[in-house]
Amino acid sequence: MVVLNRIYTRTGDDGTTALGSGERRAKSDLRIEAYGTVDETNAAIGVARLHLAALPELDAVLGRIQNDLFDLGADLATPESGEPLGYEPLRIVAGQVDRLERDIDRFNAGLKPLRSFVLPAGSPAAAHLHVARTVCRRAERLCVALAGTPGEEVGAAAMRYLNRLSDLLFVASRFANAQDGPGDVLWVPAAGR
Repeated sequence: MVVLNRIYTRTGDDGTTALGSGERRAKSDLRIEAYGTVDETNAAIGVARLHLAALPELDAVLGRIQNDLFDLGADLATPESGEPLGYEPLRIVAGQVDRLERDIDRFNAGLKPLRSFVLPAGSPAAAHLHVARTVCRRAERLCVALAGTPGEEVGAAAMRYLNRLSDLLFVASRFANAQDGPGDVLWVPAAGR
């Protein structure tokens, strides 16, 4: 259980922050960048949800995903070290990835096949979902870089979760445009020439 009585602790004034293990790292550390960008993804989804009053089914899925993203942040903030922690760290599990896949399939089922790339535009909900998608892709790239760093571990399920989440956010933006917007806004090659 999380209890936050005091918001500032002054422990980060030196430019470091604590991982779930208690280890302190620079706030510019790649692991901190990775889970910070997961947090940014979560905030972008929160903004998108402000525009989903007409789509309660999608809003509920995104609410669940926001909770999953806190799980993912906790996962990334507690790297595997082989050292006992005194508690069971929270990890993303395969079932969370599977649920994203089911949601992608459900929201994609009624959409027309694409024959062009989609511009990040349309309804406010769709545009914000595209922003969340691009932030999610950045989080994924940071996690890939982190996993490729000697001595650093990132769980396979966490990596798959981010990959599927960006796919879900893409489908969700199309769904929002189809249900409560102008439909897909398609890329027109060389339109600006």
